[in-house]
Formats: sequence, structure tokens, C-alpha cells
Amino acid sequence: MTKEKEIQQALAAYFPAERVKTRPIDLHAYSSDASFYSLVPKAVVFPVNIEEVQLLFQLAKQYQTSLTFRTGGTSLSGQSVTEGILVDLSRNWPLVKAEMEGNAVRVQPGITGSRVNYFLKQYKKKIGPDPASINAAMMGGILSNNSSGMCCGVVNNSYHTVQYLQFVLPNGELFNTENKADYERFETTQPQLFAGIQKLTQQVRNNAALTAKIREKYKIKNTVGYSINAFLDYEHPLDVLAHLLIGAEGTLAFIAEAVLHTIPDKPYKSTGLLFFASPAAACNAIPALKESDAEALEFMDRAAIHSIEDLAGAPAFLKSLPENSAGILCEYQADTATGLQQKMEKAAQLIEALPITYKTEFTTDETIQAGYWKLRKGMYPAVAAVRQKGTSALLEDVAVPVQHLGAAIEDLQQLFIKYKYYDAIVFGHAKEGNLHFLLSQSFDTPEEIAVFGAFNDELAQLVVKRYNGALKAEHGTGRVIAPYVETEWGADAYAVMKELKALIDPGNILNPGVIINADSQCHLKNLKPMPVVEAEVDKCVECGYCENRCPSRHFTLTPRQRIVLRRSLSRLKKAGDTATYNSIVKDYAYDGLDTCAVDGMCATDCPVAINTGELVKRLRKENHSKTGNAIAGLVAKNFGLVERLIKTGLRSGQLVNSILGKNAMFKLTSGIRKIAPAFPLWPTQLTAPVPVTPQLPEKADVVYFVSCISRTMGRDIEKKESIVEVCRRLATKANIRLLIPANLTGTCCAQPFSSKGFAPAYSFFVNKTITTLWEWSKQGALPIVLDITSCTHSLQTCRPHLTPENQQRFDKLTIIDSLQFATDMLLPRLTITRKKDKAVFHPVCSLHKMNLNKNLLQLATQTVLEPIIPSTAGCCGMAGDRGFFYPGLPASATSAEAAEVKNTQCNDCYSTAKTCEMALAEASGKNYRSILYLLDEVTD
Repeated sequence: MTKEKEIQQALAAYFPAERVKTRPIDLHAYSSDASFYSLVPKAVVFPVNIEEVQLLFQLAKQYQTSLTFRTGGTSLSGQSVTEGILVDLSRNWPLVKAEMEGNAVRVQPGITGSRVNYFLKQYKKKIGPDPASINAAMMGGILSNNSSGMCCGVVNNSYHTVQYLQFVLPNGELFNTENKADYERFETTQPQLFAGIQKLTQQVRNNAALTAKIREKYKIKNTVGYSINAFLDYEHPLDVLAHLLIGAEGTLAFIAEAVLHTIPDKPYKSTGLLFFASPAAACNAIPALKESDAEALEFMDRAAIHSIEDLAGAPAFLKSLPENSAGILCEYQADTATGLQQKMEKAAQLIEALPITYKTEFTTDETIQAGYWKLRKGMYPAVAAVRQKGTSALLEDVAVPVQHLGAAIEDLQQLFIKYKYYDAIVFGHAKEGNLHFLLSQSFDTPEEIAVFGAFNDELAQLVVKRYNGALKAEHGTGRVIAPYVETEWGADAYAVMKELKALIDPGNILNPGVIINADSQCHLKNLKPMPVVEAEVDKCVECGYCENRCPSRHFTLTPRQRIVLRRSLSRLKKAGDTATYNSIVKDYAYDGLDTCAVDGMCATDCPVAINTGELVKRLRKENHSKTGNAIAGLVAKNFGLVERLIKTGLRSGQLVNSILGKNAMFKLTSGIRKIAPAFPLWPTQLTAPVPVTPQLPEKADVVYFVSCISRTMGRDIEKKESIVEVCRRLATKANIRLLIPANLTGTCCAQPFSSKGFAPAYSFFVNKTITTLWEWSKQGALPIVLDITSCTHSLQTCRPHLTPENQQRFDKLTIIDSLQFATDMLLPRLTITRKKDKAVFHPVCSLHKMNLNKNLLQLATQTVLEPIIPSTAGCCGMAGDRGFFYPGLPASATSAEAAEVKNTQCNDCYSTAKTCEMALAEASGKNYRSILYLLDEVTD
């Protein structure tokens, strides 16, 4: 038996099957993080408590393997991939709890920074670190990488804001700096470690040159090596150790919990763009702008500005800037409007004195501000999206003393030219001398790898030797900078770091090869090839920003993993590893294709706008046989008959439930699924078909396209009233003449055929539907309202699949959602007579994509005294009918939101799509209904 199999069997003996992954598809799915390194783990395990982590340390020691802890996997330096056991904390460590009335916050590693900040909003606070990846980066990584960001500088980073830390050492011992008794226990139970840290502390403090160097280097951002400033900043060895863990990248201990000081979340902001004749001129202005109390100073070189000139909303003047120009996005923040005004009055005089070649007016308009920040944040995706296929997008960061910033930028630009990185751009947090640069790099040949190695060597000389800077300001040491730690810190400091690692982790169990690595070429090994695979895949930078949006992320795969596996298959095929290739292909059918909700929400956070759902739809399309497409076409052409059969089946099922009990069909179909897993499940929330009586006024205001979902299951399970009846009544109250067509049976938005990849059937059906809508709307004269948001979005985006004639018709149609109908047409004509005290709202995926969340908030605030939109709200995973066939998908996708809803003690829950409402009702035990029911209930 191989060592890998022994480890896998040992884990299987202690952990339930659902929390250990050992299939090739799983191991390769976790072989990648946001960096340009790739390592295939021996197993992936998901512990739920400290005891299980302690067990993992024992097993690692017993089987002589390593542990690498991982949360969001957004690390850019290769510190969250491994050939050992990968310990994923992203699923089961989500604690966030306010302390000291919001002045501190307690967190576990498996919650994103943005979720913590969302929670802290009620206290008008936020955490200090503000990395650009905060929506995806989790607290475990934020602490372990000593994250900072755009505004936090060197004062409010993870190191300086951590108050207490609970951690497990490699020997399995648990300590908590919040517990005073642990200080004495640390000394008595860990005498060797206690004495070793004391010795290193004195060694550092007795070395005057090293002490001075540490103080000087931490005046700027620096995440290279260990946080050895802890030896100077703290006295007790336990405090020293706790702060050494910040930025240690999981190489010294497991951080189980932390309490952090929070900082004010300043609500008043004023933002502007300043442009200068050169990078040097821009950087020379930084000290003065910093002195004026600017919160953010974001530098952009001319190449960076070029990259975003064509973005939607980009000011036209950007294209006319001289070629050597450089810009600074400058923002001031304050707690009050008066405070902001005072800051701006002071800053205005200073700004007028600067050698500015062009500037925008400083603005407090949130829309304009968002546009400016969109430009700044759009640089990375703009370059990454158009990079040459087969290359990696390398986002690197360095820091130099601010007084050398301009010269360092110009030297960097010359270095790019020397090594032919012609697409490289420079931008960054200039306030702290922190620069990011982005370039494209291929690792396909030894010659390309050699160029990359030479570039890094010269970069180290430039940053460290010439400017006494840091090779990593924010992104951590990882594998990429491990060979240069001694170069940057010198022999004395590096000796301390090596001794520290050996003292705490003598077995080298934790994340070996990261930070301390004897191999001077380790940064040029295990590089991740980026084979050209598919158009949707090739743009992906594997950053992981998409993952928190994905409904299947805790069920099967994430969007990033679906793409990583497509690339892995290409590599395996090229390498001739047929067994692994075939295994992944076999499992990918279910994990990668069948259980993808194709909701497209992954694209909303993707820096290069990849909709993995579109990839999955295309792959489904390619997998369909001629027979399958023929059957789909037959269904599309006879959809009226299919609808009648479905209604008959639903009525029969309801009859069974009425005789044998309300859960009879659920139990029956659950039993059938054990024998035939492809059989659909009958949810307990399923209702009977709705008879739709036509309504054909001589003069109509709106066409009501009752969706096929509403026609077949559009009743409210409690009140037994259909959405059609409610919509009629609301229209009558508002004096709106509603046209309900007579020929509804057999009509549909055609979305089921699109999501399943039946392209010919979809094309036929959607063209038929547009023709029908053209007739109903009197050639586009009347707006058409739909009662299911996903159906609305499907029709609003169908134009590319229409015939030229129907495209002309489509352009004259007005297709709106029930939510728009409610806010734009009903609310202005209705009088709210009795607001609900409290209600929960679920924003379905299509609302995000249609930019209608603001409408939902408008409706919620006008009809409810205390509206609640759960912070964990996301795609429910129903994906139309997919949740009937794969019920585990919505069950997994809704679990966090359902738990949050249960804690609200609120029974009034609303949304805008029937199947989503069913999924959330199943998960939460609450009844979800259309927002139209709410509007009806609060008006006369």
C-alpha cells in the first residue's frame, strides 16, 4: 500500500466520509490557489472543531506527512497549496461576534472579511485590514498573511489590531492569550519552547543592528519572513509567539480564533482623481497629500490608465493624457459631514499648490465615487482578461520608502522593458510606498522559466539593495519569495527565523517549503501550466473570488474548481495519465456539470467576468446526443401537451397527499430515488396547478405573462391563493388594466432548454415566445410583466438567439419583472395603510444581474418597519427544476441563509421566484411567497 493510501485510510477511520476527499477529481480541484503554483494534495479534510485539528497533528506526525491550512485560497504567493494533507476551514469555522460594544470582534478562520464588516456595520465599525480580496479572503488567511490593504496602512493591519489569539501548536497543545492562566501554563508545560522564545527575544534585542533594521523595515508594509518585530514589541513569550503567528502563513501553528480591535467605519467620503506629468511628480506629491490626512492614495502609471480607458463609464479625458502621465486616486474620509468639509477645506489649499496637470472635482456623490474606484479596481481584470492565452497573470507587490517611490517606479518600468514584459502595469497604495505590478508570464518552456527567474533576481536587487524595500508588502512570502528572505533580511535575521521554525515545528509538519526553504530554486518549481483549453476557461486567473457566490461550493465543486479541473484534464492528457484522466472525466459529469446551477452569479465577483454557468451549458450541449436533442425539440414543439401532462401529474400527487398525508408524495419519491436517483423529488412545498382565466379588456395598460411555473404550482401553500389572483387584485386596486392572454398554455420563457444545453430546442422555443409576445403586446405598445424573476431575465437576455425579424421585434418590446411592476407601477398608485412589523426578503440571483436589488430595498422599506435581507443570502441552487433532481444542491446552498432566517424569529418571508421560495421554505421551515402577496396585504 502506498503512503498516500495509508493516509487516506487513516483519515477515513476518524472523519465521516463527507468531510474527507480523496478522489482524483477532489485532489486536483484543490491543487490550485490564486498563485501560479500547483500541488496535488494527498487528501482534503474538513475539521469542525479543535479536537479534530489536534487529531490531524497526531496523524501527520504518525504518517510523516504535512498539514496545510486553507480558507479562501486567495493567496498569491503559493502558500495554500500542498502535496500533504490540505485542511480546508472554509466550511465550518464561521464565528463572528461583537465584543466591547463593537470595539472588538471575535472571529474564527472560516468567515470572509466582508462578512465581518457587514456584521460590524451596526456598530459603525470595521476591521483594520482591508485587502482588495476582502469579499473572498477569509479571516484565517487575513491573519496568517498579515493582510493590510488600501487604507489601513501599517498601523491597522492584522498584526497591530489583533488583541487575543487562540491557537494549536504542532504538538497539539492549545493556548489562548485571552486566558491569563495560559501564560503560566505555557511556561510550565512548554519549558523548551518558553525558553527558546526568551532566548530568541534576547538574541534579537542584543543585536543593535538587527533591532534597528527591524524598526526601519516595519515603517513600510512588509510581509517577508516572520513578524520578528514581535521580539521587540512584546515581553511575555506567549504574547511574542501569538504575534509571530500573524503573517506566519500557517507554518507555526493553527489559529483557531482571534479577537481584533475594530476601527471606525467613516461614512463621509470625498473622492477625486489627480494627474501629474510623470510617476516621479505624482510620487513627490504623496508626502504632502498624506500630511493632509488623505485616507487613500492610489497610484496608477500610464500603462495602468491605458488599461481602463475603454471601461464603461471611464472619463473621455483619460485617452488624451500625455504618455508619461501618472494618476492618484485620492480620498478623504470623516465621521461627520462637518469633519469632512473641514478636511477638504484644508486639503484644497495644498492640492492647488501641487504640480497637477489635470484633476477632477472632489465629489461626495456615491455613484461617481464608485465609478472612480471601479476604474482603480478594474486595472487587474482589464489586463488579466486580454493577456495572451496560456499565460499566467502575475500580480506582485513590493514596498519602498515613500521618498524613493517615484524612482523605484521608473526603475521597475525599465526592468519590464528589459525582460520584455510589455503589458506590465504599475499601481498601488502609494500612501505607504506599496506598489503592485501586473504582468503576464508563460511557464511552458525552460527558457521562459529562466527569464522569470532572472527577472526575480534583478527585482530583488532593485527593491532590497537599492531602495531598502520589501519584496512582499501584502501578499506574504509563500514559495515565490522564500529564496529571497535571507537576501532581504540578512543572515542574522534569517538565522532567527530558521531557529524559530525548528523550535516550534521540529517535525516540519506545517506548510513546509513556505517562508523557510533551503532550495534556492523553489520559486521556479511546481509552477502551474496554463494550457489553452476553452474560451471561457482561458481568461481565468484562478483567484477564487467567484467561490462565495456559488451554490454548489459546499456540495460538489466551485466555479474555480470546475475551471482548474478543465486545465488538469488537459495536462493529464498531455502527460498520458489515462487512469487519473478517466477518473476525473467520469466524476466531472455529476460534480462539474449536473450539479452546477448555471445561475451565473460567479461572474458578478469575477475580475475577468467569467460566467462558468455558460461554460457548463456549452459542455452540456456538447454532451447531448442527436436523440437527446430530438427529444428536447419534440418537447419544445409540443409544450402545451407537456404542460397538461405535468398538471395532471401534480393534481394526482396532491390527491395522494390528501388521502395519505401531506408528506406522502415526498416519502414516495424519496423511496423511488434510492432505486432510481434520476427520479425527481416531490418537495413538501409543491402546490397544485392554477387555473388562469383570461382577462381581455378593450384598452389594456399591461400584459401579464403568467409563467409556466406559476401556472403549474403558483399557489401559496398556506393561503391557497394563487399569485394570479393576487396580481389581478393589485391591478384593480391601482386602477391598472391588466391583459391576461387567452393562449397561455404551452408558452414559456424557454429557460429550461437553455440551462440544460439543448440549444436547437431553446432557439426554436424562444423565437416562438417572442413572436407570441409581439402579438400580445400589440406590437410592443404594451409592457409585459412576468411573475418569476429568472424568467424575466431569461427573456431580457435572449436577443442573440433570435432571428433577425424577432430581434427587431425584441428591440421594441418592454419586458419587466413583477418587482419592477410593483415599485414602478403599483406603489405610486397604492396607499400603504398598514406596514408589516418585520419581514425577511430573499434577493434571487436574477435581481443581482438585472440590478434590481435597489427596487427590492425600496419595496421592503416602504412596506415593512424592520425589513431583513440576510447577509448570507445567495443563490438557492434550485436552478428552475434542477433542485427537484438534485435536492442536495439547494439543501447545501440554502443552509446558511436558512439558519440566519430562523434566528430572526420572523415568519413573513418574501421573494420573486416560486422555485426559490420553495427551496428556502424547505430549508428554513418558513413560508416564502411572492412580494406581490406582501404588497396586497399592506394596501386596501
